[in-house]
Amino acid sequence: MLTIVAKIHAKKGMEQHVYDELKKLIEPTRSEKGCIQYDLHQSIQDPTIFIFYENWETKPLWEAHMESNDVKKWRASSGDTVESFELYQLQKK
Repeated sequence: MLTIVAKIHAKKGMEQHVYDELKKLIEPTRSEKGCIQYDLHQSIQDPTIFIFYENWETKPLWEAHMESNDVKKWRASSGDTVESFELYQLQKK
């Protein structure tokens, strides 16, 4: 199993827009092959920070998700609204 933590930092004032766009990824992703968990969180201390916590059966299935049309559309449309994006691939120890 592969765990992913994706941190999306919205530009100030763009929090609602970023949330609305990220929310569109949830249902299609949860139906993708290999998706075990795909949950969106927003920081209480800093509402410009969004975190996706994900679990995937295998790394290749997660990589296929990252090349999906939904993710590509989000990437293409997020440039003016997202300050930064960090991605962590984790394994349980």
